[in-house]
Amino acid sequence: MSDSAYTLADLCDLADVTPRTVRYYIAQGLLRSPGVSGPGARYDDGHLARLRLIRRLQREHLPLAEIRSRLAALSDAEVIAEAEVSAQPPADSALDYVRTVLGTSLRAAAPGAPPAVPSPPPRMDAQPGLLRRAAEIAAPGYSVEPPTPVPDRSHWERYALAPDVELHVRRPLTRSQNRAVVRLLEAARRLLEEDQP
Repeated sequence: MSDSAYTLADLCDLADVTPRTVRYYIAQGLLRSPGVSGPGARYDDGHLARLRLIRRLQREHLPLAEIRSRLAALSDAEVIAEAEVSAQPPADSALDYVRTVLGTSLRAAAPGAPPAVPSPPPRMDAQPGLLRRAAEIAAPGYSVEPPTPVPDRSHWERYALAPDVELHVRRPLTRSQNRAVVRLLEAARRLLEEDQP
């Protein structure tokens, strides 16, 4: 790459990002400041390579904090060399990645049915009545599978209340929070049933 100077608009076009994203990355320490602010700001090949590398690492599901620490250890020349290496697409699908992160499998209760509600963490097993009640309230066709043990992690549980209406709950919860979720599901179900003709 040559030592080019890009305007913010040119840089954004080449890296396929928005100006707001560039400003955010500068504020977060992922990109160095161009030195001059306003319309006279110019960005170089190092900025472009860092943006492209950030985008690639994000596609690999790395959080920005990890990306920041990796970029901090690299010079512009190293970033340019790394950005030019073509990234291999992930071998597995997004669903496989989510399954790995959550430690649960999503499956439909019946052919053609919507995906299952992700199961709660093992701590919920101590309250089988609440788990059973939550599964009954979930929309027909959804099932709650037994949890896969995932120590010291939280995950999101999805309850379909009606078409296009879902409740997302982050687990694990305390016993009183679990009771509140069950009451919330019951109230939402009643309200949604009242609105149907």
